[in-house]
Amino acid sequence: MAIQPLGDRVLVRPLDEAEEKVGSIYIPDTAKEKPQEGKIEAVGPGNYKDGKLVPLEVKVGDKVLYGKYSGTEVKKDGQDFLIVRESDILAIIT
Repeated sequence: MAIQPLGDRVLVRPLDEAEEKVGSIYIPDTAKEKPQEGKIEAVGPGNYKDGKLVPLEVKVGDKVLYGKYSGTEVKKDGQDFLIVRESDILAIIT
């Protein structure tokens, strides 16, 4: 099963953050902030503007920053992904 985003949406795999430890206290998963950095796994074709298809600026393999509460969470093969609109992507990390 493959996930192919539609329109101006992209499939992002959130990057894992390093385990946080403050002193000898571990911070539980429920208290951790969601990652805001990810890698693009698939992109949609783009949007039509004035009858012409405008492709997305991002591409598969780009490392990006996205809004904290952006997108819809999905699971595929036991791995978490986000489907977000291109407008929710804040920057490409180079």
